[in-house]
Amino acid sequence: MAAPSRRRNGGGGAVSFWAALLLVAVALRPARTVSEPTTVAFDVRPGGVVHSFSQNVGPGDKYTCVFTYASQGGTNEKWQMSLGTSEDHQHFTCTIWRPQGKSYLYFTQFKVEVQGAEIEYGMAYSKAAFERESDVPLKDEEFEVTKTAVSHRPGAFKAELSKLVIVAKAIRSEL
Repeated sequence: MAAPSRRRNGGGGAVSFWAALLLVAVALRPARTVSEPTTVAFDVRPGGVVHSFSQNVGPGDKYTCVFTYASQGGTNEKWQMSLGTSEDHQHFTCTIWRPQGKSYLYFTQFKVEVQGAEIEYGMAYSKAAFERESDVPLKDEEFEVTKTAVSHRPGAFKAELSKLVIVAKAIRSEL
């Protein structure tokens, strides 16, 4: 295997300077890969009854994120759902979390479903980052990720939930 060779431009200095300057300018320009996220506050309500909250995002509300849950204990908690799309609208993110970090409710079930896309990444957390604290993920056996949902595993989920993150890609329609 031959060692990589270095190419040198005959005129050298001036061309290299402008090429380097161009690379720096490209590297420092603001990245516009994701649209400004839309964040909506909602109440997570205890009582053991199943509740749902959903939002749409993208051109023509192309994507939907639906959070369905049941919880016990305490009183209502303020949570947030943030949605954003990539610049080409082929990916979208859905993040659901309690801004104050850890939830004090006991979740008996949860499920986040996406419509109009397939999940490429999904994660659930028992504790959301707050002040100097970091996110604490659920154990793998406590939840499952499918093409369209992130949900609890009955019998394995330990009732602690504070954050969910999904990255999904548009479903391609065949002609």
